Amino acid sequence: MPITEPPLDVLPGPAALIGGERLHSTGGGSYQHVYAATGRPTVEVRLSGADEIDAAVRAARRALPRWRAMPANERRAALFRLAQLVTGHAETLSALQTLETSVPQRFAASFPVAAADFFGYYAGWTDKLAGDLIETWPSRALDYTLPEPYGVVAVIVPWNGAMVSLAQIAGAAIAAGNTVVLKPPERAPFTALRIGELCLEAGLPPGVVNVVPAGPEGGDALVRHPMVDKIHFTGSGATAKKVLAAALDNLTPVGLELGGKSAHLVFADANLGMAARQALAGLVINSGQGCANGTRVLVEAAVYEEVLRLASGRLRHIPMGDPFAAGTSMGPVVDEAACLRILSTIDAAGRAGHGRLVSGGGRLDGELAGGYFVEPTVFADVDNESPLAQCEIFGPVLSFLPFETEREAIELANASPYGLAGYVHTGDVRRAHRVSQALHAGNVWVNGFAGIPPSMPFGGTKQSGHGRVGGAAGIREFTRPKNVWTAL
Repeated sequence: MPITEPPLDVLPGPAALIGGERLHSTGGGSYQHVYAATGRPTVEVRLSGADEIDAAVRAARRALPRWRAMPANERRAALFRLAQLVTGHAETLSALQTLETSVPQRFAASFPVAAADFFGYYAGWTDKLAGDLIETWPSRALDYTLPEPYGVVAVIVPWNGAMVSLAQIAGAAIAAGNTVVLKPPERAPFTALRIGELCLEAGLPPGVVNVVPAGPEGGDALVRHPMVDKIHFTGSGATAKKVLAAALDNLTPVGLELGGKSAHLVFADANLGMAARQALAGLVINSGQGCANGTRVLVEAAVYEEVLRLASGRLRHIPMGDPFAAGTSMGPVVDEAACLRILSTIDAAGRAGHGRLVSGGGRLDGELAGGYFVEPTVFADVDNESPLAQCEIFGPVLSFLPFETEREAIELANASPYGLAGYVHTGDVRRAHRVSQALHAGNVWVNGFAGIPPSMPFGGTKQSGHGRVGGAAGIREFTRPKNVWTAL
């Protein structure tokens, strides 16, 4: 079946949204967006340069006193209206999501639902931020804390889930009383621009949310800006180091949500069919381009071949192709550079003998040859010290490794520079809790995965970053306590 042309008529018009003004031209050059399913260009994305970044930060600074002083119930109402508008525009937003990165509509349809859920969840927090009463014995004093917003927050979101990420992070920041300068990536700016427009429709004052699509030049100008009070970056570790270096001059605090090389630990007493399906989900969803995807599958030796057979057997039944087709489960990777990098990694692993190639390993041809479709790929008997097991490939590649004991499984899982997520499959409830506590990961799922609900704190350890988004921890990420001591 040939790939249908994407609906370009849903694209938002502005190049940037600054202080309520829709800009149609900017000074940071342009980026040629390409639809990954066909490899054909769609539109030129206008990028913000240093001037637009400065204007956006100043607009956020001007809007801050009014937004911070606005009664909590009014801020709550505005965020609830935003959540309702996102829900009302879900069809357009999901189409934009697919156009941006070619994630199949089967999954893209859930993105606006999740984004609206985050905005609604944090709307409920606006009037629940409270400080602590401090015991001052033996002195006689009233001592209490006030949770205050940082001020202007720079939010940099990734291309593989910009819509949900911006709701998860910017939603918390503005609920806490901050204003935001949001930089979506050049290859995926469309959903962010549309949600920026919805912020204005919802009645958020101009300047509370500013959207400035930009490349490295604009991103550098944003994180170096002296009027930015906090930065939250989601993306790769390599870019995170640049962000930290740029933030050094102003000592700007930085929150980081970075990559992962998360492990599934499958024990012999688990539901093996379910474990195999969940392991494959990390390969299929967004074509393996997810920071929390479980891309290392550690299986107890007694059932290793069975789980490997169950997983690899299901690969033949994964519907790949047109992202806008209702039955498609897996689309292409984001662009040609990613496609070539993933294929090169697979080829290098095979030549080096780092694992046994069980399935996949190539690029799809025929009617899909023009797009960036990589076959779902499984390696078995992978060396845990090899790049296959240690590096975030960010593509549809799974690495299977056997283990003999629970202790060995934990050691293999923790022998990674990353610490974002872990998945435990077992019928033993004591083992489930024991292993979950032993894993060096910010999040652990046991015998299933239901996404990342707004109430869940999400974040990593080690090279996966620090800080949390989601839940009460997520809104505290964007407040800092002020202590007030009064003599009695």
